[in-house]
Amino acid sequence: MQSFATIVIFGATGDLAQRMLFPSLYNLDADGLLSDDVRIHGAARSKLDDAAFRAQVSNSLDGHVSEGGSIDPTVRARFLERLSYCPVDVDNHADFGCLASRIGSAKDRGVAFYLSTPPSLFAPVVSGLKAAGLTGPATRVAMEKPIGHDLPSSRAVNAAVADGFNEDQVFRVDHYLGKETVQNLLVLRFGNMLFEPLWNSQGIEHVQITVAETVGLEGRVSYYDGVGALSDMVQNHMLQLLALVAMEPPASYTATAVRDEKVKVLRSLRPLDATTATSHSVKGQYRAGAINGKPVVGYADELGKASDTETFVAVKAHLDNWRWKGVPFYLRTGKRLPMRHSEILIQFRPVPHSIFSGRGPGLEPNCLLIRLQPDEGMSLSIMTKEPGLDRGGVALREVKLDVSLTAAFAGQRRRVAYERLLLDLLEGDTTLFVRADEIEAAWTWVDSIHNAWQAAGVTVKPYTAGTWGPSASMGMIERDGASWHDGQQ
Repeated sequence: MQSFATIVIFGATGDLAQRMLFPSLYNLDADGLLSDDVRIHGAARSKLDDAAFRAQVSNSLDGHVSEGGSIDPTVRARFLERLSYCPVDVDNHADFGCLASRIGSAKDRGVAFYLSTPPSLFAPVVSGLKAAGLTGPATRVAMEKPIGHDLPSSRAVNAAVADGFNEDQVFRVDHYLGKETVQNLLVLRFGNMLFEPLWNSQGIEHVQITVAETVGLEGRVSYYDGVGALSDMVQNHMLQLLALVAMEPPASYTATAVRDEKVKVLRSLRPLDATTATSHSVKGQYRAGAINGKPVVGYADELGKASDTETFVAVKAHLDNWRWKGVPFYLRTGKRLPMRHSEILIQFRPVPHSIFSGRGPGLEPNCLLIRLQPDEGMSLSIMTKEPGLDRGGVALREVKLDVSLTAAFAGQRRRVAYERLLLDLLEGDTTLFVRADEIEAAWTWVDSIHNAWQAAGVTVKPYTAGTWGPSASMGMIERDGASWHDGQQ
């Protein structure tokens, strides 16, 4: 597919656009990845002219362009010259006509629309674009999550977008898929012979996926309350990670092949019901505590009222398919936890028979830890013999083969996820974007949990900020003879 010459960012004055999108586009420009004819139009409600908008973006570049801290003045000038701004009220179709005039004949060379807006505006924006003649074969649209708040609403959003764009023109953004280490999951599994023969229920005992945050509401009060950790994090980021860990080998590294295998995984998730709601899930909410030695208030105090919205969720998931029969996938995410980190732990099964039994410490099963952030890398725990004459039996010790991707690729700039995603949007590669049937399969499972909670009367369990969540989440995994990996072990 052709690389498009125009990108229009709706919500251009908002936090995401200023903090991530424009700095990422600047970095692409600095690396010579934007052709000379690429133009970038900002659109939002604010009444700005081009000069004021460029000044705003220039200030954002100073605060958010990474690596080195200084900005090349030549590249800055070239990048800002690409920018223009058009005030757009999504309820006023005449404003879309002004935007169409700004784009002009460049539409023939392709226009990509990036909706960095609340999800409630997706349908009105698409309607306005269609009325202004800004949809058609030479257009694409990217949308930030969430896509709906449950299965019916996600279908409504997808239907509204489909009124202006075909599925192959729709790029649903989950920025986790743009992270280097997340993409490395596919290379780890399918580019190395070492793990794949054991990557199944015969070799793996369980899988843990943790996404921990130290922040609280952080200005997201109006969005977060009533949504909660299950819908905000599990439905998208964590289920995408699960799908990449559990998917069958695709026939090729193409958008269709990869996404076909991911959706099979999501459709095989076993729904929760009122019987399993309490044994297979925990929902929690932080109360006052301390993060990094500094006191923080509880969620209800931060919100200003009592609420049953969960800021922590742990789920024991099962995939009903041949590869993963009987293997639990433990998912855990929460706010105000002790540290910020995202990781995947693959716990392999023990050897079937230990020849060292009764002669010193026992064997520990191998474990593969994949660190996604902040320190990207992988470590494999293996058993070795301690040096010595072994007169009292073989002394064994677990050691780690640790690979830091940051160190391994020292000197190479670590790309921001949005750089890759924006470039893929312009070039038309949908591999790292989420398809409609993936969204609907994920919501089907998440809705089963919400419904199970309601049927079983599950309420939030309090946990102190700065701890690893309610004690019930430890009990959930420890009943199976396992324990959570807490990042520093």
